[in-house]
Amino acid sequence: MDGEQEIGKIARNVLVGSKAWGKLPTPVDQIVSYAELQVATGVDLSKVEPGFFTAKLHSLQRALSKVLAAVDLREKTIYLDLSQRPERQRFNKLHETGHKALTWQRDTYIHLDDENSLDPDTDELFERQASWFASDALFQLERFEDEAAKLPLTIKSPLALSKLFGGSRHACLRRYVEKSKKRCALLVLKKPQTNGEFHAEIRNYFQSPSFTSEFGVLQWPSKFGLDFQFMKEVKFGARLHEKGQIALAIASGEFIEFSYHYFNNTYNVFVLLLPPGEKIRSRTTIVAR
Repeated sequence: MDGEQEIGKIARNVLVGSKAWGKLPTPVDQIVSYAELQVATGVDLSKVEPGFFTAKLHSLQRALSKVLAAVDLREKTIYLDLSQRPERQRFNKLHETGHKALTWQRDTYIHLDDENSLDPDTDELFERQASWFASDALFQLERFEDEAAKLPLTIKSPLALSKLFGGSRHACLRRYVEKSKKRCALLVLKKPQTNGEFHAEIRNYFQSPSFTSEFGVLQWPSKFGLDFQFMKEVKFGARLHEKGQIALAIASGEFIEFSYHYFNNTYNVFVLLLPPGEKIRSRTTIVAR
């Protein structure tokens, strides 16, 4: 059993043991309590004094980083930056819970987490594992795929699922593509830069297994300018649509005309790519709000 499967097994046991399995949105505080942890009251990491980490947690803050979440396993206490969006706080609680639930991580008593360590693609193994646990617990493993299968293949579906499960739209869009049996891919851009040439840098790119099997891994530039149609849509304030078309070179060098769905939440721009012929219909209609 590989690492991700083992972590999925642990997440399942925690979901069942905490009686959170099948409850939506996922009752995060119930999971935290089951893990014998508590969230500190009266402490907001966005407002603490610089010496808080050495005085309270007896740990040195990472150089030049802003701590967004922390856990003291000796005191069984989670600390949060309360300026973060509620759905991000929910994920961060589960990330810190992962440091306790994953038994091989318990020898490290203090975990301080910043933007980098909370990124699911971080190079730090323990942090990446804690984020796997958080995602599996928040989206309840295959329960997410079961719910996604009921919906049409459209960018509106993961947006609806994010509300259903109580996760961020970014995390939900990622899981939607990575777990999909359909051919689809997701390009995520950072908030556009307006000083000088209007452009946006790439943040993430994900593909479903069937997309990769057919087209290989698509290559992208590090930043995108107005030569991309979706960047023109960003500049002129487009929020959400499902009508994009873009010709892209696949791994073989052949150009394919893809459809794309677009969503801009002001923090990131999401471009969901769909190849020709991929079925998008279902019996359910998603209404964007």
